[in-house]
Amino acid sequence: MSTSTEIAIELNGSSVTVEASPHDSLRTVLRRAGMMSVKFGSSTGETGAGAVLLDGRLVSSDVVYAMQADGHAVTTVESLNVSPELHPVQTAFVVTGALQSGYSAGAMVLGTMALLASDPDPSDEAIRDMLSGILDRETGYVKPVEAVRRAAARLRGEELEPFAPVLLPPMTDGRNPVEVDPDAPTPTFSPAVPRVVPSVDVPEMAVVGKPEVKVDAVKLAKGNPAFTDDIELRGMLFAKVLHSPHAHARIVRIDDTAARAVPGVHEVLHHGNTPRIKYASGGQSWPNPHPYDQVSFDDKVRHVGDRVAAVAAETIEAAEEAIRLIDVEYEVLPAVFDELAAIEPGAPVIHDEADTEGIFDRDRNIVHRFGAHRGDVDEALASAHLVVDGTFRVHQVQQVPIEPHISIAWVDADERLVVRTATQVPFHTRRMLAPLVGLEVKDIRVIKPRIGGGFGAKQEMLIEDIVAHLAIATRRPVRLELTREEEFWASRTRHPQTITFRSGIDADGRLVAQDMKVIANTGAYGTHGYTVQAVTGLRGLSSYNCANKRFDCTVAYANIPVPGAYRGYGAPQAEFALEAHMEDIARAIGRDPIEFKRQNWVKLGDELDIAPHIGERATEDEIVLDEYPRVLSTGIEECVAQGRRAIGWHRRLDPEWHRPADRPNIRRGLGFAFCMHGSGIPFLDMGGCSIKLNDDGSFNMLIGATDLGTGADTVIGQIAAEVLGVPLDDIIVYSSDTDVTPFDTGAYASSTTYISGTAAKLAAEAVRKRLKERAAKMLGDEDDPIEPCTIELRDKRAWAEDGRSVSLEEIALDSLHWQDQEQIMGTASYMSPDCPPPFAAQFVELEVDVDTGQVEVIKMVMAVDCGVAINPITASGQVEGGLVQALGYAHCEEYQYDEHGRMLNDTLGPYKIYRADEMPEIEVFLVQTMEDSGPFGAKAVAEIPKDGVAPAMRNAIVDAVGVVIDDLPFTPERVWNAIRQQGVPVA
Repeated sequence: MSTSTEIAIELNGSSVTVEASPHDSLRTVLRRAGMMSVKFGSSTGETGAGAVLLDGRLVSSDVVYAMQADGHAVTTVESLNVSPELHPVQTAFVVTGALQSGYSAGAMVLGTMALLASDPDPSDEAIRDMLSGILDRETGYVKPVEAVRRAAARLRGEELEPFAPVLLPPMTDGRNPVEVDPDAPTPTFSPAVPRVVPSVDVPEMAVVGKPEVKVDAVKLAKGNPAFTDDIELRGMLFAKVLHSPHAHARIVRIDDTAARAVPGVHEVLHHGNTPRIKYASGGQSWPNPHPYDQVSFDDKVRHVGDRVAAVAAETIEAAEEAIRLIDVEYEVLPAVFDELAAIEPGAPVIHDEADTEGIFDRDRNIVHRFGAHRGDVDEALASAHLVVDGTFRVHQVQQVPIEPHISIAWVDADERLVVRTATQVPFHTRRMLAPLVGLEVKDIRVIKPRIGGGFGAKQEMLIEDIVAHLAIATRRPVRLELTREEEFWASRTRHPQTITFRSGIDADGRLVAQDMKVIANTGAYGTHGYTVQAVTGLRGLSSYNCANKRFDCTVAYANIPVPGAYRGYGAPQAEFALEAHMEDIARAIGRDPIEFKRQNWVKLGDELDIAPHIGERATEDEIVLDEYPRVLSTGIEECVAQGRRAIGWHRRLDPEWHRPADRPNIRRGLGFAFCMHGSGIPFLDMGGCSIKLNDDGSFNMLIGATDLGTGADTVIGQIAAEVLGVPLDDIIVYSSDTDVTPFDTGAYASSTTYISGTAAKLAAEAVRKRLKERAAKMLGDEDDPIEPCTIELRDKRAWAEDGRSVSLEEIALDSLHWQDQEQIMGTASYMSPDCPPPFAAQFVELEVDVDTGQVEVIKMVMAVDCGVAINPITASGQVEGGLVQALGYAHCEEYQYDEHGRMLNDTLGPYKIYRADEMPEIEVFLVQTMEDSGPFGAKAVAEIPKDGVAPAMRNAIVDAVGVVIDDLPFTPERVWNAIRQQGVPVA
């Protein structure tokens, strides 16, 4: 072991001496010194989450050795926290909504300060260049750029207008299409400003619909401790995991003797000393969909990166040394990686163990086989005017949250297991963890602090069982954090699929049959294997009206890192295939793609007749229901109109625009995709909320809903504040602690605002009812009683019709201390039978270099009908962030393997995600509709941005060069090969 030495640094203006070993990074030493704003994203610095100022220059503390800082000045964002007031740079990031999870907030704030110190009026290019070293999977970089602009203006002494949405006049009547004047001026505002198209059906409200600052924005901007790793427990041990080097192998022998002999090692766990209890790791409602095909540690490994053993030691270095010394003998088995090959006769059987039940056909690696149908598809296809076939391949990508998976577990003073963890599903995690560690659910507490991004990767009980086992075995707190490489091959990914559509139309262009076949790859384990593919079927066969439709799905095991939940959850795969297929039909009959799709897409009042027959609570498809879900709100025509104008859709008809004379190698194209998603899972998702009144008239609100940086705490708080007639800052929100907060199924399925928000609205209404009763009693008397129903709550007061009022503080003091004492509080939960779909129009403008195959996306426009956006800033931020992830999915992100199943690009860089300086122009429109089933008219917004970019980009490539590419992503090699293979003239 290396010995440590003292180094002297000037830390945030004060001279300090700290201990450092030769191998310690500057980030490690700063964290030890309590600088919790300095975050881990990768040990090689690509994320920029650990950026600090070293002698005023922005550097990544991950790749600077602590010894190199000896004698130098180091600045972290804590240097600004000299008072409760925010620095102007911090204020700019707060008011613009530039902080979603806020995991890299400190880095962005410091980068801004360094930039503005040298250039007080930077260009957008300079801002994006600075931000290019700080990767962001949440904002699309749109609002951070605006934050830097506003900070610069403020520091130059300029007066700033409040950052607020712009209201645009509707272009349609909300139901019927319009012709878009190509010469009509387009709105010219900062792209960060939400563009809201109001509806006459939506009333003006006091808090809902307003650009409220996020309730957690201040602590994020200040870098205050908020995340899982931002605590220090006495005696904490550090865990590391031994991962399989083989894609498929049996463990013949495992010897941990040498590992246990390493000084500082407290425990080594593996299949030889850990109970074999089967489970499914997907964070889903009880009962978890089968099969239960995992154990904490198995005697067989099924992908490179699979678990073999885990170590807990006094230091990370000791744990890493012990991992290297575990002696494992493997019997290497044949492996299969492709879903089509996996189900062929003779393929290696991946789950041949006898104790896994619920596999459809283990000998053919088929985990699930299911489907549904409406009408007679074969007869309809046989009689169709035209039948078009298409097969599409969607690939494996990773969520890449900048905060990796991290969990800390300990046994508390009451002998209960506490797990503090970055999870989207704390309640599901508690339930699934209990049998694995031999405890009752009541003996486990799961705490979800702030999460640095999840996107579905953390909708899983992924590492919590490891730290729980180790904490119970050692009686010490245990911490496990995955490295960036481990995130790629030991976390979760998106499911690859092979999708085939066969559709028939009549002579008028109406769909008469849709036949959809999916063969999906669930990797080594079946977690989410059924449910993701069910959503693929729902999205693929619900978007368009068609009397005859059929879904046939096969889910296959393969020896690849495990796919699971990823934002969109099966919809991006379906939408790529569906929207590409519909585009191909339109081209085959010479129709404008928007006009053809409009003729067939679902409209107001239309039934979604296959929806109840696919999914976890599916009704047998032979049964015809008395009532099917219907579309009860849609703003798609307004979305299309706004998007067509913003993208300049009329240019599709201009040959000169497609082939710019000054760049003969460039072809331009425009693409469109129609998008429809859902709002939660009907009859399944449930959220709870409780609200209590405090002495000063403020409220504590407890919710189980999990905020991943989406603004859920803020949005749900706004809903409650609107009901109670108070400002948002009078709602103090607590979320996601299984001991304290009500149950919630978790952050997935675009359910939080719609489901958990409705629970909050109902709880607030229960409180409001009691407040009005108390106010009526206080304002009236026996001779002149006041009916509670006539009381109105607004401006923190209860008002009678005659103008008299009493403050909520007075009501609180009266109820808590004076007469008929009671704690005014309300509790509610909500499960919806409905799943109102949000709609969107996605447009893409791009250029193709026919000499190289390089595709450059110039502009993306998305107009979204999410009902009423409770907070337009957070809603538009969700769309912007979803678009950048969707662009990476379509364009450049892709798992690459060698012949042994080893990932070749398991670091950022080789695995390419978009940086700030590479982003196209983004424009987002929020089209209001009134969804009566949602809280104050809201529908979902979080996932639909993922759905349309890939098909719109594919269709734009077709428009540009006439090349049809049905495999993702659109890399230069793939595009170049397609241009040559399809004989497109390039001269």
